Amino acid sequence: MRMLHHIKQTRIRPSLLSRSFSSGPPENTALHFYQNRQLELYASKEAKRLTLRQLVYYGRSMTDERLIKSANYVRTELPVRIAHRLRDLQALPYIVVTQEGVAKVYELYWSAFEKFRRYPPITTIEENAKFCDFVSALLDEHAPVIPNLSLGLSLSSPYLSPDKLDAFMRRMLVSRISRRVLAEHHIALSKAYSGHGLNSQSEPHVGIIFTGLSIKRSVERCVNILYQNKTLATDFLKDSNSKLPQIQLEGHLDTQFAYIPEHLDYIIFELLKNSMRAVYVNHQHKEAIPPIQVTIVAGDHDVGIRISDQGGGLRNFQDKAVRPSDLFSFSHVRNAERLEDARIDALRDASVSGKGLRATIDEQINQKADGHDALSRKSIGIGLPMSHIYATYFGGSLDLVSLDGWGTDAYVRLPKLGTNLEGIEV
Repeated sequence: MRMLHHIKQTRIRPSLLSRSFSSGPPENTALHFYQNRQLELYASKEAKRLTLRQLVYYGRSMTDERLIKSANYVRTELPVRIAHRLRDLQALPYIVVTQEGVAKVYELYWSAFEKFRRYPPITTIEENAKFCDFVSALLDEHAPVIPNLSLGLSLSSPYLSPDKLDAFMRRMLVSRISRRVLAEHHIALSKAYSGHGLNSQSEPHVGIIFTGLSIKRSVERCVNILYQNKTLATDFLKDSNSKLPQIQLEGHLDTQFAYIPEHLDYIIFELLKNSMRAVYVNHQHKEAIPPIQVTIVAGDHDVGIRISDQGGGLRNFQDKAVRPSDLFSFSHVRNAERLEDARIDALRDASVSGKGLRATIDEQINQKADGHDALSRKSIGIGLPMSHIYATYFGGSLDLVSLDGWGTDAYVRLPKLGTNLEGIEV
């Protein structure tokens, strides 16, 4: 037992971790030492966090000079953010490092770090176009990160305390979101500047940020998708549309604010999907299905969304989680679903599927259309944790309140003014 405890607690020295995860031979030890010196140099730098307002402000009135400056910011900032996460991976106990999926993530991060670190400065619009292609290729290459990371840390759950596991996963996923936001925003700005960007008259936008994003329209879009793709709402529903609860919208329905639509849509979609499933399970043998109430409120500094259902509350999950917040956890101690065989198998399928996992609504629709039912978010169980991370990324919140025997209220609060910095932990 002492030996096992020692193995669990042993931390891997950076040079050994690089050597063990690298495809290079042992004689490259000097190279790995040099590479780790570079990693330490980048990891010693602080991430230059931004706000939504800064991203919007800089993206307006684009010129050649501003676009090239944006490209070089992405080129120099992303390796710093990746370096911090590589150090996180290097600090994991040995028994966690050896779990399937973790080594794959480390290799992807190390490769991206080296590629960004070595990428030459961008000086022309033509060089920026090539840089955008380079970044897009890396985004595709990193699609397997979420399922591989979730698989490795799920299997490691018995060896890490819930607090440490959840803190690690939060740092990894928030950092991943931040890097994708910076990369995708710059690519969108570049496309718009070249005349090949998104053309949306109803939703004014700068890059990937919609400056007049309508919460009502987002809710309606999610509802329509769930009605049209019934199996996304509940695996139990077969043919009858009447089994889907109606959505009743109320409150400040004209509320608009600046936000990333992909993030907002994902949060609303996952909460509505869970509510629909719970309501169906709780009322499937009754003639009338109670509606789901969606309330939108615009405050001075925040916007709020409440999704209230009559799905029975947390009692439906009491064999898996004790508190509502446990549903956000990646630890099997707080959420027993994390180590269920079906979920582990689904994560394995997703990690080798080639498409990976990006945590978007469109991805779920396409997977269903392609017949990849095994990759559904229900099986993988990342919907609520990712929704929580999306909500808190720019300083918002997501809370669940269970009224056992009646239903669940989900409260989403998102900053309205766009002045909150990214929630990156270093």
